[in-house]
Amino acid sequence: MKGAIAAGHPLTAEAGADVLRAGGNAIDACIAAAAVSWVCESPLTGPGGGGFLLAHDAREGRTRLLDFFVAVPARPAGETELLELAVDFDGDTQQVFRTGPAAVAVPGVAKGLWEAHCRFGSVPWPELLAPAARLARAGVVMDAPRAYLHRILDPLLRHSPEGDALYGPGRALDAGERFVAPELAETLDRLAAEGPDALYRGELAERIAAHVPLTLEDLAGYEVVEREPLAAPYRGGEFRTNPPPSSGGRLLAVGLESLGDSGPGPLAIARAMAAQEEARSSSPLRGTTHISVLDADGDAASLSCSLGSGSGVVVPGTGIHLNNMLGEADLAGAAHPGERLASMMAPSLFLREGRPRLVVGSAGSARLRGAILQVVANVVARGLGVEEAVEAPRVHLESGVAHCEDPAAADELEAAGYPVVRWRERNLFFGGVSAVEVRGDGSLAAGGDPRRGGGAMVVA
Repeated sequence: MKGAIAAGHPLTAEAGADVLRAGGNAIDACIAAAAVSWVCESPLTGPGGGGFLLAHDAREGRTRLLDFFVAVPARPAGETELLELAVDFDGDTQQVFRTGPAAVAVPGVAKGLWEAHCRFGSVPWPELLAPAARLARAGVVMDAPRAYLHRILDPLLRHSPEGDALYGPGRALDAGERFVAPELAETLDRLAAEGPDALYRGELAERIAAHVPLTLEDLAGYEVVEREPLAAPYRGGEFRTNPPPSSGGRLLAVGLESLGDSGPGPLAIARAMAAQEEARSSSPLRGTTHISVLDADGDAASLSCSLGSGSGVVVPGTGIHLNNMLGEADLAGAAHPGERLASMMAPSLFLREGRPRLVVGSAGSARLRGAILQVVANVVARGLGVEEAVEAPRVHLESGVAHCEDPAAADELEAAGYPVVRWRERNLFFGGVSAVEVRGDGSLAAGGDPRRGGGAMVVA
């Protein structure tokens, strides 16, 4: 087998699979997939956001974490300038997002992917971005999960004239309609030809700085940071994940420690999530996408990227939708200029005897730590295949209330005294996991989360 990939959209996964099929490595596949995700998952990710890449070198047995999450600008705007938007998931569950130009932090994704390519890539950079540019010009047909996402985020996505031009014909796009982004295609062409300097120092940087409270110095001074992954033991293996200053990986380690060798039933999961909630200092709510890749050499890439909910600000002439990370109430003003904001994102890897067993990560803001925890437990402790593990019903515990996708789990937790919210069907509220596994016989399998219309491919 040449590798396997799981991602938040079938076209994202297909782009990475094409690279693996042509002989590219896990990092190459991850970069190509990430660029395509900017088109087919544009409300969640793009060059205007930030992220993290966990890269594992099988020959060295070493895992590195590249941090290219968003940074605080020199002149952050005041909280009074933030706009508030309530997003309704299912008619009963709402979240309020703080958005607008004042919410925009310094993006890092383009520089992060470039750094990963320079250090670990083998396929020329322009070849990796070309499929995304072609897709942006041709357009992508909206499927039901994406139409749902566009619908619930519609007041934000079309908040500005540029957003309205990019995201809809005066309304949210419906399933079966085509999303086309010619200006984003031109931006991708420029990034392919010039590298990230096109965005951080060139004309694109000038357009960004002219449109939101970021300076040219904010953009030119942004740097990718390498960090040592956080490692935690679990059932005879080692779990590696995103370290501080981000909190998602630390909370996952807390959850796995709580689970220990116990069976991961609903009560055990609820107790583990209660331990996570007790350990957390904040709970930022963000939209995210995740890509997991394994190649034929056993190298792995686990990439999480996010725009938050998005700021609703699209830079004129570029197709770039900017993040809203400064809109998090608990983060605004909490860091000095140039410093990273905190994040719940947790690209992760589970190793058995020093070799990758599972590559995993999730979308879902505060819910992603629970989603990853349950998939890891499903694979490692319960022995489920990765597809079944990703599709299995989930529990999310927050403020003492148990949200449940499965009626039997809801009954068990209710009998144990938990207030319960029963969800009628699978929902992206419970995250969007993308995971790849190495089975006992050495074969590969991959699972993309149906809650977000994910895709997965094994390349023979």
